[in-house]
Amino acid sequence: MFLKNIDKCLNIDDFRAAACCRAHRMVFDYIDGGADDEKTMAQNSAAFDDYELQFKVLTGVDNPDTSTTLLGEKIDVPFILSPAAGNRLFHHHGERGPVKAAEKVGTIYSLATLSSLSIEDVAAMTSGPKWFQLYVWKDRVLVKEMLDRAKAAGYKALILTVDLPIAGNRERDPRNGMTVPPKIGLKQIWHGLQAPLWVYDYLTKPEIKYANLSGAGSAVTLNEFVAEQLDASFNWDDAEWLLGEWNGPAIIKGVVRADDAVRAEKTGFNAISISNHGGRQLDTSPAPISCLEPIRDAVSDKTELIVDGGIRRGTDVLKALALGANAVSFARPYLYGLAAGGEKGAIAAVEMIADAIRRDMILMGAKSIKDIDRSFIK
Repeated sequence: MFLKNIDKCLNIDDFRAAACCRAHRMVFDYIDGGADDEKTMAQNSAAFDDYELQFKVLTGVDNPDTSTTLLGEKIDVPFILSPAAGNRLFHHHGERGPVKAAEKVGTIYSLATLSSLSIEDVAAMTSGPKWFQLYVWKDRVLVKEMLDRAKAAGYKALILTVDLPIAGNRERDPRNGMTVPPKIGLKQIWHGLQAPLWVYDYLTKPEIKYANLSGAGSAVTLNEFVAEQLDASFNWDDAEWLLGEWNGPAIIKGVVRADDAVRAEKTGFNAISISNHGGRQLDTSPAPISCLEPIRDAVSDKTELIVDGGIRRGTDVLKALALGANAVSFARPYLYGLAAGGEKGAIAAVEMIADAIRRDMILMGAKSIKDIDRSFIK
């Protein structure tokens, strides 16, 4: 299979194709796959087609203001980078790629607990705004340790991911023998022959592991890891305890119901990430963009909403903003870029969406993000 030049990528699907060419099969499928029949994963993007943009003309827009504010942080684009685990699986540049991409476009980078570079190492890479994502661990001592490290390293907000009490049925991963760190057998060797650049990096670079967890070196599947480490009994009372331990701005990620959004607001979360974990958990759950308006109507204006899932175009971002989101977030677009071309690829993919937003705002006749409202949507 011929490698694709990332300089010739014209859209996120092109980056996806380039990632498929360079990355090992188990690694690409880990990025690209969803749960069960992958219906929700497909619908996350397809649901944007339910909405049309009604553009204005002769508005004199030639240099739109794409900046906005999220949890008091001014950002230059109306999106942030979602947390994603184990970036060194995809390219040896690891989390450095999306960190630098976020810095380049002037937005927030969200670090996953299960990152392949440490909390402190990532913080040292950039002076840009950073948020820290946390799962609901069984070990409360570990939770407090993670929070203390994130605070000390300058992460400004906490993202609590709540839609992974157990791992979803992601059938591509066991089919490929996916583990972290990767465990190499005959199937992995065969697929490795088709991804020589990835294999070279794997053989010549330090071991891939979860950098924030001590003693997490043995190869395990996602299902095994989640069952051993995460707490499916975690509830709203526990979430309130966690907010008290963090004592700062906090986002709950993984909400699709209006009643859960109201409960999150009452519990003390400042923002809600409307998300189904990229279609990787409960298949046939609703697309985040479809859940936005009911949640916006149910919570107060002070609670900020982030649409996470299915973003591939600038028009997707503008539709979410018009329907009441304060911002959107995404991971697959920058992960495709990272897997295709390391730091350069991640930056190119993120800049592509930023450039599309500016172009589409001119075409739509919107001078600034705050001017985008329901009148632009049909």
